[in-house]
Amino acid sequence: MASGDLAGPAGLSGLHLLQQGAEARLYAAEFYGRPAIVKERFAKRYRHPQLDDHLARERTKSEAKSLLRCRRAGIRVPAVFHLDLGSRRLCLELIEGGLTVRDFVNRAIGCPSVSARDAALARLSLQLGQTLASMHAANIVHGDLTTSNMLLTPAPDSGAELPDWNSLAMIDFGLSFVSAEVEDKAVDLYVLERAFISSHPNTEAQFAAVLDTYRRLSKQGKIVLRKLDEVRARGRKRLMIG
Repeated sequence: MASGDLAGPAGLSGLHLLQQGAEARLYAAEFYGRPAIVKERFAKRYRHPQLDDHLARERTKSEAKSLLRCRRAGIRVPAVFHLDLGSRRLCLELIEGGLTVRDFVNRAIGCPSVSARDAALARLSLQLGQTLASMHAANIVHGDLTTSNMLLTPAPDSGAELPDWNSLAMIDFGLSFVSAEVEDKAVDLYVLERAFISSHPNTEAQFAAVLDTYRRLSKQGKIVLRKLDEVRARGRKRLMIG
């Protein structure tokens, strides 16, 4: 679909395709003059049309619901500008100037100043643990936690060796859902742990600090982390069996 053919609500303009993933196309746009992202879940030809439409609508609705719950909980996420279930599209705020946590951690690891690196990673671990505790307290399970789905918005005029930041934003809630189950929250942390350590070798101590903050701040922290130990054991068993 050409960008110019993408119809939308009043106030939406300047659409152009940014990328296409396995589940959706992302378009850059403006919504009443504000920078925006339009996420369009396209049809999957291998699925029955009615099933495909149902799944796409439900995932779009679930993503919007999770984002709204996050904002009510004080978690920095893109604002929902417009939801169109008929076309399976979600128009979201574009968080400008953000640096992914993945890129930030890689820069920190390569920083020649050990003190600057350690201070930055300690602050990041604290903020990430706080954010995860708040998200799970609101019973939001992200479903795809990786350091690529987190953005640091830089503070202006930062002259430090590593860029300072104002806030940590969570993005890409396409696989998210609402659940109070301890198991779901533990699996959420397990997915992040695997992604964190595989993307950033030798950062086990930093991720342990994330979990320590989570344990201290979450009312369910201790029980979720006990369940995380069980999830890890199941993961190791699957790897051994193959």
